[in-house]
This record gives sequence, structure tokens and C-alpha cells, in this order.
Amino acid sequence: MRGKQARQGLLLGFYALVAFWLLSLIWGLAGKARVAINEAHDAEHEYQAMEERKHKLEENLAALDTDVGKDAAIRTAFGVARPGEEVIVVVPPKEATSTPPKSWWQKVLDWF
Repeated sequence: MRGKQARQGLLLGFYALVAFWLLSLIWGLAGKARVAINEAHDAEHEYQAMEERKHKLEENLAALDTDVGKDAAIRTAFGVARPGEEVIVVVPPKEATSTPPKSWWQKVLDWF
């Protein structure tokens, strides 16, 4: 009877170890699946951003393919004007420099 209980205890211990091992494998796989899902979402967002950038670049190329677009690009890049055109320079207004108000003791000292 004692031998049978020992065998059952060893078998139960073995099953517990196998169950623990399987649970640790499942836990590891779940973590890897979570990482893979996060990376898939990140890749999808990056793909969408690249598609938007591609669309914007195609629009820019289409605009540059016209004479007006080429003219605008050259004017912007090199700051040139056509013959007969004048350059207008916008100067920001001068900042008004005001003196800070005097404190009461400075006003008293000014009397002397």
C-alpha cells in the first residue's frame, strides 16, 4: 500500500511539473503574441504615414510638372524675379521702447 501511494505521489508530482512547464510555455507564447500584435499595429501606422507622404509627394510632383509650378519653385528656392518685377521687402515695425515707471523712492531722489 505504501509503495502504491509513493508511486501516485511521484506521478502527481510529475503531472504538476508538466502542467507548470506547459503553463510557462503558454505564458511565453502569449507574451510573444502580444509583442507581435503591437508590432503589427506599429507597422500599419507606419504604412499609413508612408502612404500619406507618398500621396503628398505625388501631388508636389504633379504641381512641379507644370510651368507655373516650376516658376514658383524657382522663385521660392532662389528668390528671383522676372524682368520688370520689383522686390518688396516687408520690415516689421519698430518696437516701442518705453522706460519702466519709476518707483516712489526714485521719484523722491529725483527731487534732490
